[in-house]
Amino acid sequence: MRDRNRAFDLAMKECLGERGWLTRPEDQVACARDWLDRYGEVPLGIARPASTAEVSAIVRICAEYGISIVPQGGNTSLNGGSVATSPVSVILSMARMNRIHTIDAVDFTATVEAGVVLAHLHEKLAAHHLACPLHLGAEGSAQIGGLIGTNAGGSHAMRYGMMQDLVLGLEVVLADGTVWDGSRALIKDNAGYQLRRLFCGSEGTLGIVTKAVLRLFPAPVARATALLALPDLDAALRIGALLRALTGEFLTAVEFFNEPGLSLLLKHVTHISRPLETPGPVYLLVEIATSIPEIVLPDILDRALSAAFETGDVLDGTIATSEAQRAALWRIREELPEGQRLEGRQIKHDVSVPVARLAAFVAEASAAAEWVLADVRVNPFGHLGDGNVHFNLSPPEGRADFEGRETQLSQAVYETAVGHGGSIAAEHGLGQAKVELADRFRSTTERSLMRQLKSTLDPHGIMNPGKVV
Repeated sequence: MRDRNRAFDLAMKECLGERGWLTRPEDQVACARDWLDRYGEVPLGIARPASTAEVSAIVRICAEYGISIVPQGGNTSLNGGSVATSPVSVILSMARMNRIHTIDAVDFTATVEAGVVLAHLHEKLAAHHLACPLHLGAEGSAQIGGLIGTNAGGSHAMRYGMMQDLVLGLEVVLADGTVWDGSRALIKDNAGYQLRRLFCGSEGTLGIVTKAVLRLFPAPVARATALLALPDLDAALRIGALLRALTGEFLTAVEFFNEPGLSLLLKHVTHISRPLETPGPVYLLVEIATSIPEIVLPDILDRALSAAFETGDVLDGTIATSEAQRAALWRIREELPEGQRLEGRQIKHDVSVPVARLAAFVAEASAAAEWVLADVRVNPFGHLGDGNVHFNLSPPEGRADFEGRETQLSQAVYETAVGHGGSIAAEHGLGQAKVELADRFRSTTERSLMRQLKSTLDPHGIMNPGKVV
């Protein structure tokens, strides 16, 4: 075994060189554990390819030696999807494959490598007055390949869809090292199965995305943003539907959070101030945008908000009058997870339900959690426009933990979500954390189909094993 490991190590060094094959423990620290420090084994090494040809070579070498491959982008997974489950593994970091090949203002497409950081893509597109409408809290480190692998959503999914809706074409290295070049810049392409969508959300278990053709949109030239205080989530649903009807295609985001979540943020995070004189209990962050200079967005938002106030559902509200104020409102929403993290132990749940069922779900899930552990603190926030709820829990006030009831609490939340026609994984994927849950809450037929796909495309099980299926 030792001779075999030495031979493998030598093959990887010859393939990648010292810069591309890292085996020293100090080089592996940042990659070996997941973002929440719950999962991860120290692998045999970190492979850092600089080209698709090198990815293909890595896969062939690993297949020959029976070594598992774990693709990793920015390592921002919340479910342990991008770290190893076994030390007999290689973490394949895409960080060096970070080139933006083309930005086409006629096709409205960008062809990029998998290691491109989302925020960097935003910056480059801005110079061309174009936009990739995916926005999320981790965009400063999340990479395109990882976003495709988890089929990321973000705050603008209600208008533009998930990552799979922004991907026109892909280049993928398969489990035998073969390269599938499906990097076509086509909106309409019905020449067979939609293979590109198969890899969106597969978390590297079917192949390694090396390049993507992304659909772009004209960059917004104006935005109008407001924050509303509401009495409850039922009112939020009514106001959300009203604003959607009155602002139409201009509506890009409808986000919600509550007073307990805001209180934790104000307690722990500096440079955050209370945005409204009247407290929630529920808050709605609304944004409309346009790429047409002649559209007067403030007038559209004013009329919509006037109608919202006339319903009697709105307790208070404010409209951002500058980009700084807009950024301050969005920072509240984006920093909510940090406020809860700094409070101490937490249990995070990323679920979705039909939008119309969101208020009922939160009420029933909160009651179910409190039945398991009295006075547990519930902090739901997320995307009202698409029904995605980050249903997070903190221990009762003054307690350091959940008294060993984490499993029961999570089961109560997931059962309630599924009972409302929802999903146990909205935008963070399954990773290794939710494989057992998926088996429990999805039909045998559905899970069997997924396993058949996995065994067909990865017959030796070397592609990110222990994840998704």
